[in-house]
Amino acid sequence: MSDPLPREIRCVLVPVGDLRLLLPNATIAEVITLSTPAPVAGAPPWLLGRIAWRGWRVPLVSFTRLAGSIEADIELTVRVAVLKALGGDPRLPFIAVLTQGFPRLTTLNAELIIPTHDGKELPAGVRAHVLVRDDIAMIPDLEWIEATLLDLLESTEARPQA
Repeated sequence: MSDPLPREIRCVLVPVGDLRLLLPNATIAEVITLSTPAPVAGAPPWLLGRIAWRGWRVPLVSFTRLAGSIEADIELTVRVAVLKALGGDPRLPFIAVLTQGFPRLTTLNAELIIPTHDGKELPAGVRAHVLVRDDIAMIPDLEWIEATLLDLLESTEARPQA
């Protein structure tokens, strides 16, 4: 017999722009200082480039640009949350996201997460809008982000260099 689902989940609220991303705590690999990303040719505005982290070239995503949210002052964007990719593809084991500070640990259960979706189509990369205690948060669609990044990076690396 399988183990019952946990009643509570340890999560983090990651500050991005005027919102918070709600993620399982286990997805955060590390929070680091922002370094200048290496550009990716032909990348959409939300893919800021790639940063070097522990021997990896990790794609750096601006979630506020991806989701069409209000961006914070760029001078306040001094951190990067490196996330463990969920897809298991060895070409993309990590994704980096710009943050405005450090993630805040919280323990949640189903009663503390209230959907706030108004029926409009959600932006690409967003799975849900929720209210978590007093914070408005977005649950990112990490699978979509990973698949899109793999397609983008594969197509840019396949182009002949000028």
